[in-house]
Amino acid sequence: MVQRPPAGTIPDAPGSYQFKDAHGRVIYVGKAKSLRQRLSNYFQNPRNLAPRTAQMVATAESVEWIQVRNDVEALMLEYSLIKQHQPRFNIRLRDDKSYPFLAVTLDDEWPRATVMRGAKRKGTRYFGPYAHAWAIRETLDLLLRTFPIRTCSQNKFNRHAKLGRPCLLFHIEKCTGPCVGEIAKPDYDDLVDELVSFLDGDTDTVIRRLEAQMAEAASELEFERAARVRDRLGAVRQAIEKQQMVVERSEDLDVIGLADDELEAAVQVFFVRRGRVVGRKGFVVDKAEDVTPGELVDRILEGLYADPPPMGVPKQVLVPTESADPELYEEFLGEVRGSKVAIRVPQRGDKRELMAMVTRNAEEELVRHRLRRASDHNTRARALNELQQYLDLPEAPLRIECYDMSHIQGSDYVGSMVVLEDGLPKKSEYRRFKIRSGQGNDDFAAMEEVLTRRLRAYLEDREKPVTERGGKFSYPPQLLLVDGGKGQLSVVVRVLEELGLDEEIPVASLAKQFEEVYRPGDPTPMRVPRGSDALYLLQRIRDEAHRFAISYHRQLRGKRMTTSVLDGIPGLGPTRKARLVKELGGVGAVKKASLENLKELSWLPDTVAEAVHTKIHGSSSRTPGPTVGS
Repeated sequence: MVQRPPAGTIPDAPGSYQFKDAHGRVIYVGKAKSLRQRLSNYFQNPRNLAPRTAQMVATAESVEWIQVRNDVEALMLEYSLIKQHQPRFNIRLRDDKSYPFLAVTLDDEWPRATVMRGAKRKGTRYFGPYAHAWAIRETLDLLLRTFPIRTCSQNKFNRHAKLGRPCLLFHIEKCTGPCVGEIAKPDYDDLVDELVSFLDGDTDTVIRRLEAQMAEAASELEFERAARVRDRLGAVRQAIEKQQMVVERSEDLDVIGLADDELEAAVQVFFVRRGRVVGRKGFVVDKAEDVTPGELVDRILEGLYADPPPMGVPKQVLVPTESADPELYEEFLGEVRGSKVAIRVPQRGDKRELMAMVTRNAEEELVRHRLRRASDHNTRARALNELQQYLDLPEAPLRIECYDMSHIQGSDYVGSMVVLEDGLPKKSEYRRFKIRSGQGNDDFAAMEEVLTRRLRAYLEDREKPVTERGGKFSYPPQLLLVDGGKGQLSVVVRVLEELGLDEEIPVASLAKQFEEVYRPGDPTPMRVPRGSDALYLLQRIRDEAHRFAISYHRQLRGKRMTTSVLDGIPGLGPTRKARLVKELGGVGAVKKASLENLKELSWLPDTVAEAVHTKIHGSSSRTPGPTVGS
């Protein structure tokens, strides 16, 4: 575990810090306005740290830092170090695919338009990205009728230049034939500039120019030329229609939509220029560190804009949640753009509707991402076979059960059991356990109670005749998984040995620290390869067990917290109870009220007032009535 540096050695200045493991590998990179204050947060009781942060500190052997001049430099240094070292505890942005761009090679003598993927190169203008390459080619085919610049490769261009004959595109008026000198260089450059302006969103200028050319040709009675210009104008308008107008004003902005769970987040970005969507991009974020929603937005902003994107940085970036440090990130984006940039959470109007649309796209992408791994039969089969191999199981575990505990300081102690069959959740088999033995904060004892109850029910059901079987716990798991480390695993092994099931049911535990898997009889944990289908399956069932336990715990806690001393009193229904509490000023005031005070309430019958007073103070406190005959 990393040791705290000597007092006074950490500068009280902005910079980036790097935690390293025993092998000198960088495992986490962070930034800070004050290195001294930020690093001191890591050297406290691990119980006060977020789980993944505590794991990182436990893994690290040393910490280093680099001091810089200001916060923005610290942010840029953090990004470059993360990109260089790919630390395991930092959030990572993973593109689902290499998105295609419409590119114009401005550095060529005769620039060409083409579809490009992969690394960007200098001297080329990029427009997009687009979701599909066919969408670019379709749009480009329309635009070539109006901006007939070349689309051929340099080899083809040189070959036709030597032949002295243009290709077919020249004859169908989708190229001006620069290879054979059919157009002067200044005129060709004007075409390229107009195409770039059009793709930048300046469509009105192009439409006005074409309308003027068509009117001029018609007035000069050159109807054939006017018809050609009319066709080009129609092609341009058709291309414009493909770009949906999403905001009322002609604005430039980027819209970031986000949908996430505990492990991953799906991000969708719509690039809006002059009010129209001109490109979109999506990627998945691996949440390897504990972050708040605002900090997650900050990481996404870093990943998107630290390397200036082809579309540039607009004046406004819309985000779903306010940045954790909006001033810093607005300054950072401003430096990348060269002028002021605003980061906003849209609250109303068309921008809020646009944010909702982009967020829906992100939610759908997260669902698709899960389904690609979870519902694909080949993927599930591969995950189960990998588990059999890694855990040395006798067969692929077609039924997996996972257990988890939840409580707050020993109160409302509950356990959960979730089931995967053939790699898919079987929610009808999920079970919840309310701990009966009052174990306090003893997770091991609670786990022992839950497993004993479940496995004894299985043994009892197994003893019944075949025709009478079919209870809640009829089937044994082919892999019993618990959330935890060696301690939790030892509890499982002890329960199985006591019930004589240790040779029948394979067990393992999955520790959150490093996602290590412990097996009986092996003190050394095994690390299932990160990114493998097997680890993904284990993480999903572990997190599902955790979610199921917490939901039951919250349900019990909610019931307990809403239980009142006024519940169950004859004649005091919800309406009277609410009115009583309101008029007297709270449940505490009702408890202090005397019987006379309660009877003074004209709307509360005397019998009910007496019942309330008796329930609170007991029967001995009731005021005796007059004695008959006295």
